[in-house]
Amino acid sequence: MKRSIVLQRTLPVLLAVIACLLIVLYRPVPIHAQNSAGAFISKDASAKDVGLPLYPGSKAVVDKDKSDSSSANMGLWLGGAGFQLVVVKMHTSDSPEKVAAYYRKALAKYGAVLDCTNAPAQKDKDNDSSNKLTCGDDKPDTGGMLFKAGTKEVQHLVSVDSDGSGTIYSLVYLVAKGKEAEL
Repeated sequence: MKRSIVLQRTLPVLLAVIACLLIVLYRPVPIHAQNSAGAFISKDASAKDVGLPLYPGSKAVVDKDKSDSSSANMGLWLGGAGFQLVVVKMHTSDSPEKVAAYYRKALAKYGAVLDCTNAPAQKDKDNDSSNKLTCGDDKPDTGGMLFKAGTKEVQHLVSVDSDGSGTIYSLVYLVAKGKEAEL
């Protein structure tokens, strides 16, 4: 539950920082894209929006005080740069290992699956122009697992954690377009 409170408090700040960075780092793009800007935030997101199936029999995670949603869909764009983030948080009574195996297979349709659970911290090279996805500094919560697939610009992530009565997992879809929005 502490994670939900932290996410709830830090998400607006994170969005504001990203918006400021995009504005500060904005570089001119072709005329047809310069007239476009916008943002959206919604509590409604589905597994279809993330591009991954829900684990069979799982249920949406609901906070005890019901102040936090089990999903979010948000985005911001300015000209040719921007991002979209979709998150769906679910619970199942099955073991984390079983859920992790399911999602390793599901993620494979997006390319090589990276296991960032115990990956050493690594910095992406500033001059690396490849679109190859790395774990970078992404780490799971203590005792959890984290898997990624896709490219630097279009990522699919799955976080898997034990909660004592089963497994809580999060499905994440992240798109970052434009040089300024590179992850």
